[in-house]
Amino acid sequence: MAASSYDFVVIGGGTAGLVVAHRLSEDPSQRVLVLEAGSDCTEDPRVKTPAIFKSLFGTEADWDFRTEPQPNLGGRSVNINQGKALGGSSAINAHIFVPPTKGLIDAWGSLGNEGWNWDVLREYFSKVYTPPLVDDAFKKSLGIGEWTEQSNPAKGPIKTSFSGHLHHPIRRAWAEVFETCSSSMANDPFLDSSSAGCFSVLASIDPENKERSYSVSAYYNPIKDRQNLQVLTNAVVEKILFDSGQPPKATGVQYIHDNETKTVVATKEVILAAGALQSPKLLELSGIGDAKLLERHGIEVIQNLPQVGENLHDHLVCYISFEAFDNVETLDVFLREPEAMERAKYDTSRSGMLSSVAFYTYAYLPLVQSLSGKDHEILKELLRLNRPPVGTDPSQERARIYHEVAENTILHSREPTGAYLTALVQLTPPVEPSSDSPADPVPGNFITFGVMLSQPLSRGSVHIVSDQVSSPPVIDPNYLSNPLDFEVFARHMQYAETLASSPAFSKLLKQPLRRRDPASDSRNLDQAKKYVQTSAVSIWHVGGTCAMLPREKGGVVDAQLRVYGTQNLRVVDASAVPLISTANLQATVYAFAERAADLIKDTHGLR
Repeated sequence: MAASSYDFVVIGGGTAGLVVAHRLSEDPSQRVLVLEAGSDCTEDPRVKTPAIFKSLFGTEADWDFRTEPQPNLGGRSVNINQGKALGGSSAINAHIFVPPTKGLIDAWGSLGNEGWNWDVLREYFSKVYTPPLVDDAFKKSLGIGEWTEQSNPAKGPIKTSFSGHLHHPIRRAWAEVFETCSSSMANDPFLDSSSAGCFSVLASIDPENKERSYSVSAYYNPIKDRQNLQVLTNAVVEKILFDSGQPPKATGVQYIHDNETKTVVATKEVILAAGALQSPKLLELSGIGDAKLLERHGIEVIQNLPQVGENLHDHLVCYISFEAFDNVETLDVFLREPEAMERAKYDTSRSGMLSSVAFYTYAYLPLVQSLSGKDHEILKELLRLNRPPVGTDPSQERARIYHEVAENTILHSREPTGAYLTALVQLTPPVEPSSDSPADPVPGNFITFGVMLSQPLSRGSVHIVSDQVSSPPVIDPNYLSNPLDFEVFARHMQYAETLASSPAFSKLLKQPLRRRDPASDSRNLDQAKKYVQTSAVSIWHVGGTCAMLPREKGGVVDAQLRVYGTQNLRVVDASAVPLISTANLQATVYAFAERAADLIKDTHGLR
């Protein structure tokens, strides 16, 4: 096996991996290698063209994971799409670029992670992206004309835009709905994320060429000719190598490339950035994890760290599609008429509906402001009944501190527990097999209301099933296993019905409201729970499986992102995020990786 040597070896050329590789290779004296299991799909039109991102799902660019059957989702197995390409999930995601709330990031610090809070991380968000310049004529339709802070200093490589038609009437309708209940955001949420409310959503779509802006185009391509940076695609890492010292030191990586098994030496650090489902898998294959599990698969135990692969949590989303008036522009035409893709002329004009994914609007909303006094008491009682017992086991301590964070959020009048979005297209979630619900697109134009459970309390796991890297891990998110999640989610679904029924949307939706699927009627709480059970799906925001927490609280990495009980090994991706973001993870993972790069540089005194 041929060996080579680098200062840093980065496992995973995805969202986080390319950020860290970019920053570490800024110092020309440092040699950096990135090992990516997927291919370089930079020139693939499915990657570049915003509206057709879903055509990548289930292809060679997608790990195409499936969960174990989920008892609380009617026994369904759920798809979790994760990018298997240079750029990782940033190459196949839905472009949505939103910040977390201040309260959530501050909670990271309160969990025992010194130095992690909104004041610290805010500068890293600014380092990630560049906001679009917006003509004054469009500010009112976008709902940003009244923002107090108009100057956003962010100057990062990810190019963002308010994609699609800036005057589309859904933007004004969304703003009107929330103006009536004083829930419009007073400022750019990236500048002032301390409050809930509605906003026009940014997309990671370059405003000039209308193409996907992601970790490859933004962080890698501009510096790909650096002599001290090498990126290998189609390189499958088998395990991390350690010396025999105490504590064991990561010395390199064993991987397969061009059908050969090879090793590479890391003289400074091995940096794990394989994602929330693959990073714990690689730790376990390398001998870091629950000793009983490792021994069962014949893997030498390097460090007994039972929390590896635990604490898996994810955002569930549920959609209700309502029929819109015929003159409301949506993407449904592409579902009905495949030839419409050719007429769209995206390749020549870079305009029209193909230049966006038709997610124009978002809102972060608390639950308590829409509840009666009686319903509020029901939630408080559920919180009391499901409070984890005090114990000395790290998993018990982790569950307890997470419950405290969730309780403070759920009962707070300004902290969001749900994220709401609209899509200008009908979406086809799973349906009850024995029902008359349509499983395929139906005729008509549709506006879809989506609700995301922002702070799930349910926790699951991801673990290896063999000692072979080719075997996919067993993924069990344990969705809705905490009764609080079910209750909060269903009540948010009810509020989505309130939004759709508002006077502002009567200008866009046919009256009385016409549902794409009659089973989606969520006005009644029991109906809402039933619909969540049959039709909620993952929105692919998995995280927490190598959580940054004190070890006694169930952590895998410390506040410097170093793996407990080892030397020269860090985790820098969504698996280390202790609490996943308020909504879409993309922006948070970029900022997390930017801070990780600075932590690594500080350790080694780099520029």
